[in-house]
Amino acid sequence: MAPPQRSLTAPIKQHVERAIEELMASLPDPHGLSSDEQRGIIARYAAVLEGNFIYWMTAAHLAVASGEARAIIEDNLREEVRDNHPGMLRRFVIAARALPTDTDALAVGRNLEHVRRFVGELDPVRIVVMMAFFEGFITRFMPYLADLAARRGSVEMEYTDVHGVVDVVHTEGLFRALQAEMLRAPAAPEPARELAGVEVLRTLLEIVVDSDALVVPQAA
Repeated sequence: MAPPQRSLTAPIKQHVERAIEELMASLPDPHGLSSDEQRGIIARYAAVLEGNFIYWMTAAHLAVASGEARAIIEDNLREEVRDNHPGMLRRFVIAARALPTDTDALAVGRNLEHVRRFVGELDPVRIVVMMAFFEGFITRFMPYLADLAARRGSVEMEYTDVHGVVDVVHTEGLFRALQAEMLRAPAAPEPARELAGVEVLRTLLEIVVDSDALVVPQAA
């Protein structure tokens, strides 16, 4: 019987989970948010996610070399496209009266461009780590996002209901993909380097959830 395969991802997974915990702990109390602040968080989240998630995951698919990682990421992409997750998000945002404005796009624009440039390097391990962090955060963030939408009178929760479940599976799959890619690496990974994408994306998400990020009152 072959010995169990040593996990190369455990230290990275611990850092990712800690980063998610810290980001969740920084979320403003929904009870203290004005309606415009609630709208702003939802809108900035949509401004980042709707037009970029599939693009970033496609970059991960292009970057990885192992068949296992490609298959895992392809399944993720297939589900995103087949089930029209961008449309699901758009319905959620419309129902919450939180469509992104120019101001919302400007609030996230600079840090969003930093993430795009990072993804454009097509570094397989670093992109997969970043996407595992993102999927893990989304899973944890969904109840909070749904709460904000409900406070704005929405009952359209398909997006948050679905992603609170499927992204748990996606996160686990991405760590399996990461293991497959790391096994191909010629040298032991350098944690600080492999986690660079987490820090770039975390900075962007901190703007998304910042209740003071260029909040402009919504027209009646």
